[in-house]
Amino acid sequence: MPLAPDIVHLRRGGVSVVVDLTDGRLPRILHWGADLGALDHEQLADLRSATLPTIGDSAVTYPQPVPVIPQLAEGWLGRPGVTGNRGGRAFAPWFRDAANTTTDDRVESVATDPDSALRIALRLDLSAEGVLSLSAELRNDGTEPYALDGVELALPLPDTAGELLDLSGRWALERVPQRHPLPIGTWLRESRGGKPGLDHSTIFAAGEAGFGFERGAVWTAHLAWSGNQLLAAERTPAGTRHLRAGEILLSGELTLQPGQSYAAPTVHGVWGDGLNEVTHRMHRMLRARPAHPKSARPVLSNTWEAVYFDHDLAKLRRFAERSADLGIERFVLDDGWFTGRRDDTSSLGDWDVDPVVWPDGLDGLADHVHGLGLQFGLWFEPEMVNLDSELARAHPDWIFDGGHGPGLPSRYQHVLDLGNPDAYAHVLGKVSALVDRLGIDYIKWDHNRYLTDAGHSGSGRAGVHEQTLAAYAMMDELRRRHPGLEIESCASGGGRIDLGVLHRTDRVWPSDCNDPHERVDIQRWTGVLVPPELQGTHIGAEDSHTTHRVAPLDFRAATAFWGNLGVELDLTELDDDTFAHVRRWVDAHKQHRSLLHTGRTVRADTGADVRLDGVVAVDGSEAIFGFTVLSRTATWPPARLRFPGLDPERRYRVTEFAPGVPVPAGQRPPWLDAGVRTTGRALHVHGLEAPSLDPDRTVLFRIEAV
Repeated sequence: MPLAPDIVHLRRGGVSVVVDLTDGRLPRILHWGADLGALDHEQLADLRSATLPTIGDSAVTYPQPVPVIPQLAEGWLGRPGVTGNRGGRAFAPWFRDAANTTTDDRVESVATDPDSALRIALRLDLSAEGVLSLSAELRNDGTEPYALDGVELALPLPDTAGELLDLSGRWALERVPQRHPLPIGTWLRESRGGKPGLDHSTIFAAGEAGFGFERGAVWTAHLAWSGNQLLAAERTPAGTRHLRAGEILLSGELTLQPGQSYAAPTVHGVWGDGLNEVTHRMHRMLRARPAHPKSARPVLSNTWEAVYFDHDLAKLRRFAERSADLGIERFVLDDGWFTGRRDDTSSLGDWDVDPVVWPDGLDGLADHVHGLGLQFGLWFEPEMVNLDSELARAHPDWIFDGGHGPGLPSRYQHVLDLGNPDAYAHVLGKVSALVDRLGIDYIKWDHNRYLTDAGHSGSGRAGVHEQTLAAYAMMDELRRRHPGLEIESCASGGGRIDLGVLHRTDRVWPSDCNDPHERVDIQRWTGVLVPPELQGTHIGAEDSHTTHRVAPLDFRAATAFWGNLGVELDLTELDDDTFAHVRRWVDAHKQHRSLLHTGRTVRADTGADVRLDGVVAVDGSEAIFGFTVLSRTATWPPARLRFPGLDPERRYRVTEFAPGVPVPAGQRPPWLDAGVRTTGRALHVHGLEAPSLDPDRTVLFRIEAV
């Protein structure tokens, strides 16, 4: 790469990033956001000059934009970018004398602090889609160990970014949005459970007041890491605003020996005019990955809510046969198949087929499933162990121990230390052997406990960082050994959804809740980061197993329709009419999944009681939208339908798309029977009168260019 000028302008995908590289200091991002157009060096220099603030009273006399690694030694009084020490010294490193190289889409910077004997290598990449990615590697160049406490990367915000949006949640109710002003100080979100967690903010956003899906400049950050982490928004009295992200390292967890390096997780920053544009950029980037699934996403059936731990070969053979009759393409046997596993109190870690329940092994079932033309999937929880298991009794030293023994149980289970090479090799060998023997096509990889006491047995040193890397390594190795194997990331539902795990998995499970009333928004907010083809979306029971809310089949199916469709009903108990009804939805999904899984996801800004979400073909030729009423509205009819994302100049035909039961006569606006032909602009600006649906109902619309 060529040596860098003192100021660089990266322009791709409708985004500009201007980076200041003067004086041998670390890169400072002067602008990240809307495209600034072509700027020559003189104009860029003027932009830099115009960005310098005045010096306030009692302030450090070297004012400048803050670098991507903020430094206490430069007068930064917020959160430092690198924290640690060398025997109590080198607590405030000052990286300087940076050597920079650039291309049209990348800046690389290597700087040292000779006094602290540390070296940092930074990289800023702007993808073709307009996603800015920051990465850092810190190396100990000294002769003594360096105790590293953390590395955080910073993305600057303009003064117009005054409103925050992040996500919270709990089991069976993930991705709950919350908004608040950005105050002076720090808004900090931490995940300390060894995974992002059910309350994880998969997007962390700051934007113009009132920003939504369709409008308002918004800047978002995501940390591609599946372990402990933090996300923060910071505003100082000096006027600077930043988004921050990094791995949380527990006390004493990571010490860099001489010559050793630490690679910080990548921070992805996405700017957009509205969250729809953020979504589009993120989805395009993920779909451009070489490892992104290329084949149509198989419709699957999962046995969990159908049979739980009650495994019976005859019933499961029949379940597989009914799956094939339904047009299902992948059969997944969930928890309960391994030695002694009759409930969730025992046997995790004993990854051998139960000889009592399965006296002839799983071979017969797997062969039967494959013979029906279906893929065969199997549930594992490789990182976990029950104390009541042969593995725990044989190897108690393989269990994480925070210094107080194995610690308190959660779901009757504890954590297996995969940083222990023997434990890692044992689990990998067991899982790999079953994949070989049974021809497993798909692993549902679960993770049902937080790592609250994750200390290595013997040393007692914290091990979350090593555990995360070991889980990644095991997934990577299984895929290397078994080309074509697909993996789903599940963690009590949506507890491990991030771009770190998605680099080695093909699907995430957004929530254990299949209730469509909750799933509408769980999928909506998960979908800002994760494209629909990577989200597992299942048709569950009429009476939800998590909320006990009763929902009609069409509402359940219309909610599951968009993602990687699955069925979690007991198919052996469905009557003929219900079975045929489900089959129509499966057929409709398969007919349109190419559009659903390649198109541009768009969402309308609506009132709290209704949702209007859709997918528009990349070329604008067609779209499918879903209108959902979640509760009774103050007005009747409930809303005007204004469809975003269509080509404003093209003419479209809008019709009802009803794989199930059409909208009842008394709820149909006059246009719905014959359809409407008008322009994309009219459909977005003026809109159409909405059907007067009852709560917990969805109607789908097919929109085709004419």
